[in-house]
Amino acid sequence: MKPFVLERTQILPITLETAWKFFSNPANLVKITPPDMDFRITSPAQSGIYAGQIFTYTVRPFRWVPVNWTTEITHVERPYFFVDEQRFGPYRFWHHQHRFREVNGGVEMYDLVHYLLSHDQLAGLINRMFVAPRLRRIFDFRSAALKKIFPG
Repeated sequence: MKPFVLERTQILPITLETAWKFFSNPANLVKITPPDMDFRITSPAQSGIYAGQIFTYTVRPFRWVPVNWTTEITHVERPYFFVDEQRFGPYRFWHHQHRFREVNGGVEMYDLVHYLLSHDQLAGLINRMFVAPRLRRIFDFRSAALKKIFPG
């Protein structure tokens, strides 16, 4: 099955170093995740990120569904990009690239997510009806939260 794809780009009026410090700190995920998802980091606090690093979370992608999620940071090229991949969680496959580059006016943040769902036969329908709209709302919330955190 071909993975589903989510892409987002946002310009933030900050430096590359500021972007890196914010996005490479998992504790900041709480600030940019919708409150109704009840996002909680369950692994010990860690400073910085590196390839091979593991983080654990609990999250409610839908209000009635609590999920444990384990992520591995698989690639890091400071301050330009890092990749997180789900090892255990709600998706059959999750690969999220976070890319940063300097542009006029600040930093362009680019997210590229590839994901697969568990039920191959119903994946297209489940994605269209539930998963893709929810992911769009999560990333819309994140965009709005970042505008408040880093006003222009």
